[in-house]
Amino acid sequence: MSESGRTPATSGSPDLVSMARFLGSTRAEGPGERTAVWVQGCAIRCTGCFNPHLWSVRGGEPVAPAELVTRVLDAGTDGLTLLGGEPFDQAAALSRVASGVRAAGRSVMTFTGYRTDELHRAAEAGRDDVAALLGETDLLVAGPFLADRIDRVRPWVGSTNQEFVLLTDRMADSLAGLASTPDRLEIVVGASGRVAVNGWAAPDVLDELLADLGTRLPTGSSASACRPHADGSE
Repeated sequence: MSESGRTPATSGSPDLVSMARFLGSTRAEGPGERTAVWVQGCAIRCTGCFNPHLWSVRGGEPVAPAELVTRVLDAGTDGLTLLGGEPFDQAAALSRVASGVRAAGRSVMTFTGYRTDELHRAAEAGRDDVAALLGETDLLVAGPFLADRIDRVRPWVGSTNQEFVLLTDRMADSLAGLASTPDRLEIVVGASGRVAVNGWAAPDVLDELLADLGTRLPTGSSASACRPHADGSE
């Protein structure tokens, strides 16, 4: 379908989330302390995406929505950030996750490579799954990653075309002073020597940071939907 009329794909079972990565606590994937979930599979496949390994629908861990809700709530953070891959390609299952998280008083932030108008058109055309995930999202970050429009000012997004859309008032305060909010880069070295990186950084910066650790981050690390963040591990 043309870029002007993309419709979210449907991937897998509405009763299972295909999860690529679960991060219990992070301050690099949205305001405050959040739990981040990256999903496996993306039909958009933006040029320059740092997550080509998340494009395929193969390889994710199947997780029941109720189990994922429990894991998110047990993390004790301010809320959930959904990334990918493409969350709206798994809208049915993720809407159930988001609903459970919000029912417990936590917020939900969803990244998507689809534009806001594309999602609303799909919902109006009868995509109840898309409408449900929109209805359970407090803050939407929408739009494809455009490699020729890198955003070096706002946090969390990759390109200047991507927009922040408040769908409820639960996270309204989070957008105040957005331009002065820095991007964060988190590097965690586990006891086994495993290096996990998430947040924003250009590949050359990551190589320099990781040089002293004796490792090199492979091109294409797990990140949020269609934005060039380095979220992965070595």
